[in-house]
Amino acid sequence: MSLTDVEPTFRDAPAQAGFESVAQYRTLNRLAVWSVALAILSVAAFLFPTLMVLPAVGAVLGLVAIRSIKRYPEEFSGLLAARIGAAACAAAFVGAVATHATVYALEVPEGYERISFYELQPDDDPQSPIPPEAKALDGKKVFIKGYVYPDGQQNNIRQFVLVPDRGTCCFGGQPKLTDMIEVTIRTDDRIKYSYQMRKLAGVLRVDDRLKPVSGLGGVYYQLDAEYVK
Repeated sequence: MSLTDVEPTFRDAPAQAGFESVAQYRTLNRLAVWSVALAILSVAAFLFPTLMVLPAVGAVLGLVAIRSIKRYPEEFSGLLAARIGAAACAAAFVGAVATHATVYALEVPEGYERISFYELQPDDDPQSPIPPEAKALDGKKVFIKGYVYPDGQQNNIRQFVLVPDRGTCCFGGQPKLTDMIEVTIRTDDRIKYSYQMRKLAGVLRVDDRLKPVSGLGGVYYQLDAEYVK
């Protein structure tokens, strides 16, 4: 065998090894990474119902990643991460739903009726800003959730205006007249101003005549609160 017969084989060996190395390289599936990341962030879903979308999306991404990796095993890696992410997100979603459902079922004190600001909004009757459903609540013991409107008070607050959303409570502005309830705490409890949602229970008063409120247009609804959380 001559030297010329051996030389081409010797020259091609490194190139062939390099080609096999490139062929064996697989990309870590990005959806699998996102699924694991969302699984970690899903802890927040137990605190805030609106964040339950995180584990829901994470579970979907994990399942898509598993399908993609199995379909293209020579291109993608990360099957274990995808399975862990999908399973963790699914468990977090189920756990968060159960947690918030339990809180919702038990948060209304006995003897009170759950209402929302939606029921206090005017209907199509231009004659009255207060719907019949709201008038029927006059004198009733109700439970409602909302946010403290910022009026400068910070501590030891006994009387305040309750509004339905953070946009109004955190950034001020003039809320709709039917989006305000003047709350007077009738117990020894007092609150501090914060951005957190408040849960209140007490006797609701409904009046067609606007009651003046400093800095605001006035209120149709007043709540004598016997429970504040």
